[in-house]
Amino acid sequence: MNSSDLALLKTCTHYFLHFIFPLGIAFTFYRDNWKRVYLLLLATMLVDLDHLFADPVFDPDRASIGFHFLHSYYAIAVYFLMLFFRGNIRIVGIGLLFHMLTDFQDFYLWNH
Repeated sequence: MNSSDLALLKTCTHYFLHFIFPLGIAFTFYRDNWKRVYLLLLATMLVDLDHLFADPVFDPDRASIGFHFLHSYYAIAVYFLMLFFRGNIRIVGIGLLFHMLTDFQDFYLWNH
């Protein structure tokens, strides 16, 4: 597989995990309210606003996890604790943790 094919696969995987997989989570586990849950899961992508405080904003050789403040290990611990609440807090926690997993695989599985 050449580098352009690998880059395309990485991009497709990234957007699949950010947009399509959360739809599967919402529909599978929250079938009665899947549209609301899907929108909440998509809203958790706002966590990437912390990238705007970095210089440069995007660096393909930098891992988000452990660098940006909303991607810190302390923040991830809070996101994990959100799983122990009910309702929207749990859904947001699921979305944030899945977002961290997506960012983790983006860097560590494709760059190493």
